[in-house]
Amino acid sequence: FEQLSPSAPLRSVPYAWAPSLSSPHLHPLGLGFASYPKKRSESRRSHGAEGRRAAAASSTSSRMPTLILSTNVPVDAVVAADILKDCSKAVAKIIGKPESYVVVSINGSVPMSFAASEEPTAYGELVSIGGIGPGVNGKLSAAVAEILETKLSVSRSRFYIKFDDVQRHNFGFNGSTF
Repeated sequence: FEQLSPSAPLRSVPYAWAPSLSSPHLHPLGLGFASYPKKRSESRRSHGAEGRRAAAASSTSSRMPTLILSTNVPVDAVVAADILKDCSKAVAKIIGKPESYVVVSINGSVPMSFAASEEPTAYGELVSIGGIGPGVNGKLSAAVAEILETKLSVSRSRFYIKFDDVQRHNFGFNGSTF
């Protein structure tokens, strides 16, 4: 272990991931952050290739909303294309992220019931690193419900959507994590 002086400045290390360290450092009590004295060599702004990768990851970390929809209604290719396009635009606009990072999928003819009935129903999950929360989720739910009601005749009262605001290290992209 490195000998550190009591007067060394402290740095906060994110829970389970630290781009400038070779291994994750967890707070011993599971509190999410651990403070470690900062090494003199780390006080410089240059971090080489590792720092560039971390900077690139954090610049795209808020750009990955994914909407997955399932319904018991058969969905043909034309209707699927319209739903994908409309949902992609709605998610990007409401969350405020570039549409180029939005992923939407729809699975039709899925055996499912709602309230013990097999009438048209749907379920969705929207996963995002940031951008969602109490002020946004209602708007997203309304927009997706409107699209499903218009395109597939799924009543708003027969559609659930789950929102999941994930941490960067729990979502992968380009062979790594955000």
